[in-house]
Formats: sequence, C-alpha cells, structure tokens
Amino acid sequence: MKKITIAIDGYSACGKSTLAKDLAERLNFVFVDSGAMYRAVSLYCLRNNLIVDGNPKIEQIIADLPNIQMHFEKQADKTSLFLNDEDVSEEIRSNAVAEVVSKIAAIGPVREKLVLEQQKMGDNGGIIMDGRDIGSVVFPYAELKIFVTANEEVRVQRRYDELKRKGIQSTLDEVRKNLQERDYIDTHREISPLIQVDDAIILDNSNLTREEQVDFVLKLIRELNINR
Repeated sequence: MKKITIAIDGYSACGKSTLAKDLAERLNFVFVDSGAMYRAVSLYCLRNNLIVDGNPKIEQIIADLPNIQMHFEKQADKTSLFLNDEDVSEEIRSNAVAEVVSKIAAIGPVREKLVLEQQKMGDNGGIIMDGRDIGSVVFPYAELKIFVTANEEVRVQRRYDELKRKGIQSTLDEVRKNLQERDYIDTHREISPLIQVDDAIILDNSNLTREEQVDFVLKLIRELNINR
C-alpha cells in the first residue's frame, strides 16, 4: 500500500484524533495531532501570563514564538507531545486550555509557525494528521481528505465522558458552551477557518463505533490504491 498522506478535519469532540490514531496503528503510519500543537502554545501562554481575562496578549505572544519548541515522541503504546522538553500530553487537555485554544489558533503568526512545522512532518508521506485546516491549508494535495462530523449532543457527551475519565470536573452545560464557542471561532476566523473542502469525504460518526469508522476509511484507502 502506497504511503499516502491522510488529512482529517472536523469539529471539536468529533473523534478526529481517535480515528487518526486508530488508522495510524492499522497502517503503521505516523500520527500527528495538530490540535495538540495549538493546545501546547495555549498552555505556554497561560503559564507565562500571556492571556488576561481570556484575552491573548497578541504582540507578546508573537514575540515569544521563538521560545516555544515542541516535538512528538513515540512512547510504548502512545505518542506524547513535549513542550520545551516537558511532556504536556495530559495538561494540554485541561478546561483552562480548551477555553483559550481557539483564540490562540486564530493568531496569524502562530498558525504560520505551526503549519510550517506540520508540513515538514509530511514531506515523505505515510502520515495522518487531524485538525481544522489540514485539508485546506496544511496538506491541500493530500491523497485522501476526510471531514468528520457528529451531532452536537453526541459530541457534548463524548467530551464530557473524556473529561470525567481524566478526573476533570465539568458539567454538560459547560462542555456544550465551550464546544459552541469553539465551533463559532473556528469557522469564523479570518485565517484558515474550519471548512469542508470540495474533495473531502464526509464521515458522520454519530452512530458509528470506533471499528466501523476505521473500516469506512480503510475501504476508501483500498479503493484509492486500486484506482491508481
């Protein structure tokens, strides 16, 4: 099977990362969670008082970008994200980070820095990346583009359950409000908004199991390779 590039886009809590991880394991591809990279920048900003009352100090954040270094490391059965040589894989999933990440991701120079790093990761193919502008900006020439969606109630419950498993206290209403705010910011920002590109294949996984959605994409990949 050819080592293609697979771009997965979609809304928050649609299971993009879960799908990407499962596919990477089945195909022995490299998985890159682009959203985690924006969360890492957000965590850096929170730690360094670059966000006040929920509002980013944009000029200071831009000036600090050279001080933000990150990389992924494969560790046993998972891939961890390191921010300035510290494993922050768990901390970037906090509510505090979730509340500001869309605002940080809307800052042009932040996106430019991370997009360049992401594109370098995909130079040799055999990569699966998920996010919100992967098929439109990061890998516009990806051989396979998937746009993942699910109904709001399913997404809210998924995110709530995820936070609960990690011991993070929240309510369904708080989760719903956060997702709605993130959806609005992601789809209305001027730079690289979340869009469904024309050649993306829609995957509504509202009523699908993990295995069913993986099988759906594997079938697409087989057809893509057969038709080459």
